[in-house]
Amino acid sequence: MNHITTQEQFVSIGDLHIFIKQWLPEKVNLSVPVILLHDSLGSVGLWKDFPQELANSLGRRVIAYDRLGFGKSSPKHTLPSFDFIKEEAEVYFPAIKAEFGINEYLILGHSVGGAMAVNIAAYDAHCKGLITIAAQAFVEPLTLDGIQTAKQVFSQTEQIKRLAKWHGEKAPWVLQAWTGTWLAPEFLTWNLDYCLKDVSCPALVIHGEFDEFGSSAFPHYIAENVSGVAEFLIIQGCGHIPHREKPNEVLNSISKYILKQQL
Repeated sequence: MNHITTQEQFVSIGDLHIFIKQWLPEKVNLSVPVILLHDSLGSVGLWKDFPQELANSLGRRVIAYDRLGFGKSSPKHTLPSFDFIKEEAEVYFPAIKAEFGINEYLILGHSVGGAMAVNIAAYDAHCKGLITIAAQAFVEPLTLDGIQTAKQVFSQTEQIKRLAKWHGEKAPWVLQAWTGTWLAPEFLTWNLDYCLKDVSCPALVIHGEFDEFGSSAFPHYIAENVSGVAEFLIIQGCGHIPHREKPNEVLNSISKYILKQQL
């Protein structure tokens, strides 16, 4: 097994600070790193063991960061704009790249992080490969039903305390940023139509069979509309968090795809 060390630091954007963690294999096979983008309630910590396992499996540096308002990054005091997915690609992600002097890289996003990863791959020609896990591609009834159910669950004090374990005092904002944005009438028409055709790098689109926030229409839509070569994988008996529910299957599929596409 490849020995993995970690490094943590903050990147400043004006007077705001973004928390970043790296997983560094002792034996690096390739210099192109994998950069992770978390989901709507996520953080660096909520990736759990996945970044370390990914770094070990691929022999590559893995980088994850807390978006502003999440985890250990600076709080935000206003809700995200309805263009927040696109803004992550155009405003915040370039600052991460610049801090590390990254040129080529692979981008991997989970849930809304997957949608952000699609935007980044479309926006930046230096992105050499796109991997999405349970990525949202548009808003469908299943998405809204799942968010409504989650909103009711997190109305309970104990559930908010669980969220606060990862986000501290920012936990109520994190929940409202998710539910308030996605359930807003103005957001119902959101989709990835505006950027999918600009994704020319290879793409692997992973989705759980029983994803409670989006049907298999999502991976089909992404894989069929990007310009580059794309494959999608439906993981059987799996919900919205395949990398935690079926980690070996996800890791193996990523490793095989990267090898196949020579990324």
